[in-house]
Amino acid sequence: MEQNVPGEPGQSHPDDGGATDGAHGAGAHGGHGAHAPEATALERFSSGVWSWGKEIITILAIALVLSFLIKTFLFRAFYIPSGSMENTLRIDDRIFVNLLVPEPFALKRGDVVVFKDTLGWLPPEQAKTGPFSWIGDVATFVGLAPDSSQQHLVKRVIGLPGDHVKCCDAAGKMTVNGAALTEPYLFPGASPSDTTFDVTVPAGHIWVMGDHRNNSEDSRAHQRDSGTGFVPISAVEGRAIVIAWPLNHVGILGNYPKVFANVPEPAGVTKGTSSGVVPTGK
Repeated sequence: MEQNVPGEPGQSHPDDGGATDGAHGAGAHGGHGAHAPEATALERFSSGVWSWGKEIITILAIALVLSFLIKTFLFRAFYIPSGSMENTLRIDDRIFVNLLVPEPFALKRGDVVVFKDTLGWLPPEQAKTGPFSWIGDVATFVGLAPDSSQQHLVKRVIGLPGDHVKCCDAAGKMTVNGAALTEPYLFPGASPSDTTFDVTVPAGHIWVMGDHRNNSEDSRAHQRDSGTGFVPISAVEGRAIVIAWPLNHVGILGNYPKVFANVPEPAGVTKGTSSGVVPTGK
């Protein structure tokens, strides 16, 4: 180019000298001067990416820790696989369970509770297969996915320790400590019970029933078949409080205090008695 030709008339020394010095400097110093801006930009880009990456990793780590702590001590998500609690809970519903019940907050009649199957009500769970089955287990463990384990059950608490639960009276209603219950949460058309029973709940246990009484293998069936109808309070994971999914069924799960408002407290907590559960329907 013209500015690189020595002695060119009209070529100003500052322009010529600047071009010549830049070229000479590049050769003399191994291109340090020419590549310095490029190296600085790369370093800045790398530093920015690393800083951004650290922030993302930190946020994710905090989110995982918080999710694990919430799932362990406050709330836990569960998946509903059956229709025993219809229409209160439907198949494939996702619910959140308050883990502060039954401790430090006490159970109440009418609570919808999730409890571990410590009595053998359910068949053994089959081992999960597949190369990526562990992903779901990890997500459940940290609280990012609802617990789909088949070794948990969800029912409504009808009787607390010491309660005398009986079905049915002359009007066809279930009674607790002699008080008749009008149960608005029952599945439409379902009777309070298709079996008769007369039990007293022992200390440290509860009597549970599904809202879809004609489609629920609950305390009635297991007390009749194996004498395991009384569920240990120690097996209760918590009280279900919210339906979180699907969106068209989102709602709060109440315990219907008016249903049990007239139920007197039991005279005393005993070891638990049962006069048997006699089929009258199925």
